[in-house]
Amino acid sequence: MLDPISPRELTLRGIVLGAVLTVIFTAANVYLGLKVGLTFATSIPAAVISMAVLRSFSGVTIQENNIVQTIASSAGTLSAIVFVLPGLVMVGWWNGFPYWQSVAVIAIGGVLGVMYSVPLRRALVTGSDLPYPEGVAAAEVLKVGAGVGGAEENRKGLAAVVLGTVISALYPLLAKMKLVAEASEKVFRLGGGATFASATFSMALLGVGHLVGLTVGIAMLVGIVLSYGFILPHLTAPGMAGAADIGELAHTVFRAKVRLVGAGAIGVAAIWTLLKVIGPIVKGIAGAIAADRARKASGSFAGLELTERDLPIGIVGGTILALLVPIALLLADFAAGGPVAGALGLTLAASVAYIAVAGILIASVCGYMAGLIGASNSPISGVGILSSLGISLLLLALFGRGLDADGTKALVAFALFVTAIVFGVATISNDNLQDLKTGQLVGATPWRQQVALILGVAFGALVIPPILALLNSTFGFLGAPGAGPNALAAPQAALISTIAQGVLGGDLDWSLIRLGALIGVAAVVVDEVLRKGGRGALPPLAVGMGMYLPTDSTALVVVGAVLGHVYNRWAARQSNPEFAERIGVLTATGLIVGDSLFNVGYAFAVAATDNADVLAVIKDNAFALPLGLVAFSAMVWLAYARMVRAARDA
Repeated sequence: MLDPISPRELTLRGIVLGAVLTVIFTAANVYLGLKVGLTFATSIPAAVISMAVLRSFSGVTIQENNIVQTIASSAGTLSAIVFVLPGLVMVGWWNGFPYWQSVAVIAIGGVLGVMYSVPLRRALVTGSDLPYPEGVAAAEVLKVGAGVGGAEENRKGLAAVVLGTVISALYPLLAKMKLVAEASEKVFRLGGGATFASATFSMALLGVGHLVGLTVGIAMLVGIVLSYGFILPHLTAPGMAGAADIGELAHTVFRAKVRLVGAGAIGVAAIWTLLKVIGPIVKGIAGAIAADRARKASGSFAGLELTERDLPIGIVGGTILALLVPIALLLADFAAGGPVAGALGLTLAASVAYIAVAGILIASVCGYMAGLIGASNSPISGVGILSSLGISLLLLALFGRGLDADGTKALVAFALFVTAIVFGVATISNDNLQDLKTGQLVGATPWRQQVALILGVAFGALVIPPILALLNSTFGFLGAPGAGPNALAAPQAALISTIAQGVLGGDLDWSLIRLGALIGVAAVVVDEVLRKGGRGALPPLAVGMGMYLPTDSTALVVVGAVLGHVYNRWAARQSNPEFAERIGVLTATGLIVGDSLFNVGYAFAVAATDNADVLAVIKDNAFALPLGLVAFSAMVWLAYARMVRAARDA
C-alpha cells in the first residue's frame, strides 16, 4: 500500500506527551521491579491516556497516538535494567549510581536494541505469523479509540474493551482491599520431595493466554509440569528430613536451582530459535538494502510501500559500529584500577565483540519471545542470566581463578557492567517488536516509529538513574552493605549477581544448567517431529519459559489459552466468524488494559506511602480465598458470556 499523503504522526505534542508519560511510568516500573521483581507493560496504558489527552486537539490521528505509546512503552520497558544495575551496589562495587555513567550504559544498550530491531522487523513482524498478543491488544485499543470500522462494530468493540477493562481492574482492587485473595498457593509433598502449585488471580494473564493461543499454552504447561512435577521434588528430596518448613525449602530451591535448569533450557531454545530465524533475518537485511537503494534512486520514501520505509540500513549499520567506540571507552573507564586494567586491550576487544555478537543473538531471541507470549510475560531475567554466564566465562578464560578476593570482586563487577549493556539490548528489542507490530496494524510509518523508539530510550536513560539513586538512598537493597530494615529485595539483580559470583568464584552448579540444556534439546526434537508430521508444535522457548517462570505468572496464561481456543472454535461456526473472533480479541484486550491501568495507580500509591497495604480496608480476611475463587470465576464467566452474546447478535 502506497502512502502518498502521510498522516500526522511524529509531532511535537506527541513527543512531549510521550516524555511526560515516560517519567510517570518509568518511576512506577523501577520501584515495582526493585520491590517485587516484576514490571508492568506500559504500551496499553500509554495508548489509553494518549487518546484521552490528544482528543481535545484538532487533527489527531491513530498514528500520532501510536507514537505516544511507542515512546512511553520503550522507556517503560527499559526500566527492566533494574534487574542488573543494582547488582553493582549489592556486590559492594558501587555506593550509588554515577549519573552519566548509568545514563550512558542504559542509553547505549537501548539504542543498540533499536538498531538491531530494524532488520528484525522484517523477519519477525512482517514476515512472521507470531501472535504478538500485547502488540495486537494495543492496536485494537487504538483502533476502537479512533473509530476504525463500522459504527455498530465499533460500538460493540468499545463495549467489549470497556467491559474487560472494568472487570480486570475491579478484581485487583478488591484484592488490594483484602476483600478477596490476590493469589493462591498450595505446598505439598511429591515423590519424596516437596513442590507447590500457585496462581495469581489476574485477568491480564487470562487475556494474554486468549491471545497467544493453545500451542503456546500447552508448551508452557509442559514446562510447568517438568519443573514442578519432577525437577523441584527431586531437588528438594535431600533436604526434606531436616526442613522445618517445606514451603520455604521448595521456594528456595526453585529460586536457586530450578530457575537455573529453566535458564539452560531457554539457552538451547534461544540458540535453536536464532538458527531458524537467521534465514528471515538475512532476507530482511537484503530487503532493507534493496529498499535503501530504491529510496536513493527516487530521492525520497515516496516510491516505497509503507512497510518498506525503515531507517536506512546504512544509518543502522553505521550507528551500531559507531556505538562500539563509546562502549569501549565506558568499559575502560569502569575497569580502571582493577585486574582488567592489566590486560586492557585484549579484555576490551573481547568484551566489545561479546556485546556486539551477544546483542544480535539476544535481540533476535527476545523479539521472538515477545511475539510468542508478549513483552511483559517474557523471561527477560533468564536472558540476563545467560548474558551474565557468557561474559563471566569469557573473563574466566582470560584471567583464570588465581585472583584474590578483591580481584574476583572487580571481575564480577565488570561482568555485571557488560551484562547491563547487553540487557539494555534485550529489554528494548523485546518491547520494540511489539510496538512495531502495533504500528503495522494501524498503518504507522516504520522509520518514524523507530525514531520514536530512540526518543523513548533517551528519555528513559535520563530518568532511571536518579530514581535508582533516590530509592537506594531511601531504602537500600537487600544484601547490600548498609541496607536498612525496609531494603528493596531486587530479586532479579540478586540472582544475576549470584550467577556471576558463582562462575568467577568457582561454586556454580553446572549440572543444573546441563540438565536444562538437555531438556531444551529434547523440546527442540519433539517440536520438529510434530511440525514435520503436521501434528501441531511445541515451541521450545515456551517450554523453557514454563520451566523458568513461577506459576504465578504462567498458570492462568495456560487457562486463558484453553478458554481462547474453545471460544475461537465456537466463533468459527458463527454467521460472522471474523467479527466474533475480533470481539474475543477486544475483550481479552480489555482484560490486559484494566490490569495495566490499575497497576500503574497502585505502584504510585505504594511508592508514595511505602506501604503495600495502602488500599486495605481490613487487616485479615479468613474467607478471602473462597470469596476470591467465586468472584474471579464469576467475572470470567461474565466476560465470556457477554463476549458470546455480542458475537451472536452480529
